[in-house]
Amino acid sequence: MHIKDKVVIVTGGANGIGEAMARRFAADGAKAVVIADRDLARAQSVAADIGGLAVACDVSVEADIQNLIAKAKAAYGPIDLFCSNAGIADGDPDPNNAASSSNASWERSWGVNVMAHIYAARALLPDWIARGEGYFLNTVSAAGLLSQIGSATYSVTKHAAIGWAENLALNHKDHGIKVSVLCPQGVDTNLLRAGPEGPQNLDGVLTAEAVAESVMQGLEAETFLILPHPMVLNYMRNKTGDYDRWIGGMAKLRRAIMASRAPKP
Repeated sequence: MHIKDKVVIVTGGANGIGEAMARRFAADGAKAVVIADRDLARAQSVAADIGGLAVACDVSVEADIQNLIAKAKAAYGPIDLFCSNAGIADGDPDPNNAASSSNASWERSWGVNVMAHIYAARALLPDWIARGEGYFLNTVSAAGLLSQIGSATYSVTKHAAIGWAENLALNHKDHGIKVSVLCPQGVDTNLLRAGPEGPQNLDGVLTAEAVAESVMQGLEAETFLILPHPMVLNYMRNKTGDYDRWIGGMAKLRRAIMASRAPKP
């Protein structure tokens, strides 16, 4: 896909990766970019800069996704690319207990990190199947391919998001619908800054603009996996090549991280 003259929606577009993608799409000649975010004021600021439209949206609420798509279509016509980018990350309350997160945390993570992608597809697929084209770009994480030390809710929901994207891609390839998943490691965003130092930072923290460049390359090539940190592919191969050894290595890495966080005497 080439972005020029395309109508694009970006959720979580008021900051971070979403903002960087929205600005890049506009700079590369998109017909229109719609910024969706819970922070409407910030979304309006970004939209004003790029000549787009801001819409208040909680992606975990299906009616909000439907309203977002309806407003975008009313303003600009059919949607070409839907970037389901909004995400959340809650850490394990007890780092020594993977089951310590509350039901509310699990439900919130499931709603934003998984169901938001499904709600978007449910709203868009009928039109896209009829048109024979359309593109979903779902921001997931390398954690969805590997794992996330210190956050069971994040790791599990991001794995589920990968599973959904795979299902979406294989079921609708013959309808002309494309699917890509964006799976970076550490990116310099509010989400990363809010959490403790973790394994996602070990291979370097990218700028959101660098990730947006990887997105443009991935969309043009129409690849399913977009990996701003290319070494993630090798980690995936190590995982599938010897699962037990990979788990042992991750447990060792966790011990090192936990030791680094321990209070100094």
